[in-house]
Amino acid sequence: MLYARILLLSLLSLVSSVSIASDHADPISLDPKTQEPNITGLFFYPEGDNMIVVFNVRRALTAAPPYDFAPYEYTVHFDLHSKLKFDNEEDRARYGGTIVNPETIEADAQVTIHLNDDGTLKDKTVKGLKNPESIVFYAGVRDDPFIFPRFFNVNVVSMVMKIPKTAFPANQQDWLLWGTSKSVKDGKQIDHVGRSNRTQLGRFDILNTVHPNQHVALIKEKAVSRKKLQDFFLACIPALAQLNQLSGLLIRHYDMVPDVMVYTNRFAPGFPNGRRLTDDVALLTCNQGDCPLQENAFIDTKQWPRATVNDKPLLSEFPYLAEPWPARPQTPPPSCWPYIMKFVVIPGMILVGLIAGLVIWCRKRCCKHQHA
Repeated sequence: MLYARILLLSLLSLVSSVSIASDHADPISLDPKTQEPNITGLFFYPEGDNMIVVFNVRRALTAAPPYDFAPYEYTVHFDLHSKLKFDNEEDRARYGGTIVNPETIEADAQVTIHLNDDGTLKDKTVKGLKNPESIVFYAGVRDDPFIFPRFFNVNVVSMVMKIPKTAFPANQQDWLLWGTSKSVKDGKQIDHVGRSNRTQLGRFDILNTVHPNQHVALIKEKAVSRKKLQDFFLACIPALAQLNQLSGLLIRHYDMVPDVMVYTNRFAPGFPNGRRLTDDVALLTCNQGDCPLQENAFIDTKQWPRATVNDKPLLSEFPYLAEPWPARPQTPPPSCWPYIMKFVVIPGMILVGLIAGLVIWCRKRCCKHQHA
């Protein structure tokens, strides 16, 4: 019975771990009809004397406003003090660098935004940055810049900031960034984004409501129990062990890193050193061992070769993202009920009918024998 329960839980977890795209897929517990707090991407790169931040939410948007942004707030966090090292080539290739003390990560600056129900900027609060009035803001519906066929021809709500480099401490070289969405009512965190193609992977969905300075401890804790599950699979169900290793819950040796975006001006910008709008993160993360995103790009479309640029040309000027696609009715999320009716309810009714008929037949037969 214990093994059966473990197997059921693991199968449910493996199903939930299927990657949809970038950070578009998570959190998996989010109501498909309530996507406003869903974070789809974070970008950070230099442009001249400014640093550009692009923070996108509300995946697969096609409907016209109004939306429902009033219950949520969105924050970009900047850690400007954490020490980074760049002598580990594996860490540089996968994460942009090595965070020396991940347990001390904390925001030194924050930009918190509330949106109107048409996706435009309602208000903003800037903490820890100099001359906040010099920051140029934009918020609105734009084409989703993610290079992934499933999210072509759809929009996102984008918050774009042009932040003068002088707003940061003098001689600032290294940044850690992450973005969050929270409930205005109770302050609870709903979603998290750091380095792209991280929390949408099944094994990292646990990080969406946790502060980055707790990420490593949580990953290590989960690694122990998941190793036991993997050992059980290897001994009893090798096929599931293979699935779990490739795209499931198994923690890898290179996972013990907080989910934040690393950027340094010591090297040229481009994922994983920040992220530019043109970065093909599906390929770049697959090169380092996480390939569900790239595989899904082939599965989702008959196009070959795989698309490596956005479906609409980006703008060369602020706010950089392409104009939105024309509004059309929002595709409703798929319903499970037709399948439940077809494969559970109807067969169940037939089975109950057969059993009832068999019981009636048996009783009639017994009665005939008793009277004979």
